[in-house]
Amino acid sequence: MQVSQVKIRRLYDEGRMKALASVTIDDAIAVHDIKVIEGPLRTFVAMPSRKEEGGNFRDVVHPITPEAREKIETAVLNSYFETKRQNELKSL
Repeated sequence: MQVSQVKIRRLYDEGRMKALASVTIDDAIAVHDIKVIEGPLRTFVAMPSRKEEGGNFRDVVHPITPEAREKIETAVLNSYFETKRQNELKSL
């Protein structure tokens, strides 16, 4: 599995959610609404989810293996930090 493209769709200044991203996998599958979350120990990626009737959230799509999760998270976070850096340079 290869992450062929990452697009940071939106950056947020307020709150724990810092960005929304879309990922293309193997130039064949697109996954939208991946969230970049600033946690107490590190910044991490949350997969798209929907709220169920009981108020719990369930992932709509998620990686099955730890290796796939790591590839997606690394690609999204690298793109997020680069996009954030570029935006900060533009505002100088």
